[in-house]
Amino acid sequence: MQHIKNIIFDLGGVIINLDVNKTISEFNKLSYMPFEAIYTQAEQSSLFDNLDKGLISDEEFFYELRQQIRYEGPDHKLFEAWNAMLLDVPEKRLDILVTMKQNYNTFLLSNTNEPHVSAFEHDLYLKHGVKNFKDYFDEVYYSCRVGMRKPNKEIFEFVLKANDLKPEETVFIDDSIQHVRGAGECGISAFLLPKNEEIGDFLKGLNLL
Repeated sequence: MQHIKNIIFDLGGVIINLDVNKTISEFNKLSYMPFEAIYTQAEQSSLFDNLDKGLISDEEFFYELRQQIRYEGPDHKLFEAWNAMLLDVPEKRLDILVTMKQNYNTFLLSNTNEPHVSAFEHDLYLKHGVKNFKDYFDEVYYSCRVGMRKPNKEIFEFVLKANDLKPEETVFIDDSIQHVRGAGECGISAFLLPKNEEIGDFLKGLNLL
């Protein structure tokens, strides 16, 4: 892929290890209402969609969530359960990002929300001594701060236009097939990272690393 100049990375499941089932399990401990009924990784209810787009505040989100799951306990338990899905960022992946940035224009594009950003940036600082991901990419885009979510074409077109990128010179890597398809519709070379495959090995397979 010698013509590639730009690489757009997803965050969760690509850079950060995720386990959505941990969040589902923690919420199911807090309430008799099955959390699966209002949240899945593939198809979220409008509450989570609005949070990811930054259309509602954290306070509004947790208040509405409390109503939906009939929870009457302390707020911090909701916050902890919501962030339970966020696991670790292996050091070797950060090293790969440093290498990739030296050879390509690199970007981070994530469907995420402010509670999660706060949590993973705190963890990143505690474990790796860096405040955020901005040192590892040319630009970082979180859905909650740009008001758009993958897989909608508008968010990919936004990143392309904001950075004057040509889609034919751009690769996108995500662990969600819906997101990969959305990027592909914009002319981007989009690839699905298989479950349990390391991003470094995947990049080598594409002759990008």
